[in-house]
This record gives sequence, C-alpha cells and structure tokens, in this order.
Amino acid sequence: GPEEFAWMPIALRELGQSEVTGPDSNPRITEYQLSTELDAGLRPSDETPWCSDFACWCVEGAGYASTNSAAARSWLSWGRPIVKPRRGVIVVLSRGSMGGHVGFYTGGGLDHVTLLGGNQGNRVSTVSYARSRVLGYRLP
Repeated sequence: GPEEFAWMPIALRELGQSEVTGPDSNPRITEYQLSTELDAGLRPSDETPWCSDFACWCVEGAGYASTNSAAARSWLSWGRPIVKPRRGVIVVLSRGSMGGHVGFYTGGGLDHVTLLGGNQGNRVSTVSYARSRVLGYRLP
C-alpha cells in the first residue's frame, strides 16, 4: 500500500546506489552529500560517511526541512521523539562513544531494528542492527 511518509518512496528508489572505490565517486552519492553543510574538502568523495547526507536528501526531497548536517546524531534534535517505531520513522543509532548512524525504520524484532539507509555496506541498502544501539526514533 501507500507509504505513510513521503520520503520512503524516494529512499526505496535509491536502493543499490553504491560507492565507487578509489578516486572516482558515484555522482549520486555526491548529490546526497550536497544536501548538507559537510566540509567542502570532504564533499567530492563518496567514501566520506554519508548516512545522514542520504537521510537529508530523502527528507528534503519529500518537502521537509532536514538537519542539514552530515552528523547522524544531529537527527536526535529533529522533529519530535516517539517511543514505538513504525515504518519510515527515522532511527538514530550509536556507533562507538561519539559516532552515530541514521536510517529509516523498516521493521525489527525484540533484539534488532532493520533500517533502509545510506552508507550501509557502502551502499543504500536494508540492514539489521542491534536494538541496544538505538538512541532515538524521530518524526517531523
């Protein structure tokens, strides 16, 4: 059926967009990066972490303001928090003590969440993560 959140069809169309190893970059990923205030020196490479760039690009494409930040944890201050995720909700995960990851919720279980997101295995993909890493669920 129809997606509740307008950014989901945008994100789903990007499944499989993948980094190019070496000096060349996938211009589509460079396009995601241009939707944030990422340091200009890092912009040209698709090997810079780009999960938040992808989330910003999808959300902006759906007509919403994004965090305009390449930092995944920036999403913790976006919109409003919710307790129980549903399809399309933005999920922020921890990565180490300071790092993070962000993607769109597509499902989960007792011990995991499944996210559609960018920079997952160096591509736009669907991957499961430990639920213990969830820092927050956000809606506009």
